[in-house]
Amino acid sequence: MKSYFDLKGQVAVITGCSTGLGVQMAKALANQGCNIVAVARRQEMLDSVVASITEEYGVEALALRCDITDTDMVNETVAKVMKHFGRIDILINNAGTGAVAPAEDITDKQFADEFDIDLFGSFRMARAVAKQAMIPAGYGRIINIASMYGMVGNKIAGSAPYHAAKGGVVNLTRALAAEWGKYNITVNAICPGYFYTDLTRDTLNSDFFIQNAKTMIPMERYGNEGELDSAALFLSSPASTYVTGVVLPVDGGYTCM
Repeated sequence: MKSYFDLKGQVAVITGCSTGLGVQMAKALANQGCNIVAVARRQEMLDSVVASITEEYGVEALALRCDITDTDMVNETVAKVMKHFGRIDILINNAGTGAVAPAEDITDKQFADEFDIDLFGSFRMARAVAKQAMIPAGYGRIINIASMYGMVGNKIAGSAPYHAAKGGVVNLTRALAAEWGKYNITVNAICPGYFYTDLTRDTLNSDFFIQNAKTMIPMERYGNEGELDSAALFLSSPASTYVTGVVLPVDGGYTCM
């Protein structure tokens, strides 16, 4: 019997992998036999994530502290992975931030920081991984975690820099897919909607947000743990060989209206 999502022996680098969706996707890939490199800024949390993955799934996992706004650090981190594993098959660009304020009150620094982390940070990682690992190997899967807010505006919480940066991630995905297809590297984006994580739970469970969900989301609820995993698995796996430049909303239908 063929296992479409079998990732045994492969290596995935996942940024923003100390909490939330990054950890969930890391565990989904590890469940399919993939070795995991967890990347974030908080070493203590990374160590805990890696210990949990190793114990639960029996794969090899590595915790590497990296600030994706630091080009030298990004390049060094990728070099460390190559020295340890000798390959990087999958990159999931998940690290991000979100400035929330009315557009007229957003500062230059807030706008610049958003782009430096969400957009430029994703490019830094993709550039380093492609150059050091995927182009030489003639194979790769890059998945950029954008957002449904990279496709539409919103009236519920002003976050213009986030919308702009994630919109940039969406079209960066298309640009890299077009350029790197000849190397057998696929580049795709997932655009999550509202998902429950430790950081979002209290906000999403407020009366205001619950009413918004019933109005704005056709499925009338938020995403639960695990509901992003199958999209990440598909785009990481050999099953998606001929899929590149795709922007996949996982948002309960938010962007269909």
